[in-house]
Amino acid sequence: MSAKTQAKVLRVLEEQRFTPVGTNSPLKVDVRVIASTNKDLEREIEVGNFREDLYYRLNVIPFQIPPLRERREDIPVLTGYFLQDFARRYGRRPPELTSKAVEMLENYPWPGNVRELRNVMERFIIMYPQRRIDVFDLPESILRKTILTETAPESPETLQSARERFERGFIMEKLAECRAR
Repeated sequence: MSAKTQAKVLRVLEEQRFTPVGTNSPLKVDVRVIASTNKDLEREIEVGNFREDLYYRLNVIPFQIPPLRERREDIPVLTGYFLQDFARRYGRRPPELTSKAVEMLENYPWPGNVRELRNVMERFIIMYPQRRIDVFDLPESILRKTILTETAPESPETLQSARERFERGFIMEKLAECRAR
């Protein structure tokens, strides 16, 4: 939010009035604001990107929601909710995710957080007419990042485990390529 916009928001909160564009008469308002950000506002204040007075005006009841990657147990519940909701909106039957597909979704780091998960579920409803969504139906970006995460060795590998890891990655890559065609 620009410094100019921050000043305007602060003024509205403090004075409980604003002048709409195109008029000269201020309107009185009685509002409560729920604000969210993925930024560390205290850090943003230190570097001069956020007004300290606005921060304290907004920071009445703060709460932290951890990112989706730290709440993997929520993924099955959220996918079910989003699939049901979008199926209803688009007049379709909600598909079922296979357990392997859910496992892959749980292992994905979700850099776009819940919004990204929501968009993936909407894409399934719009683009996939089948009743079951399997691993190979997942977006390539999810497959690629999940496979790299899953196949990274945590301890010294044997030749056999290295070969299995390579074969698994190779097969998943080829399946994703086939699906993209």
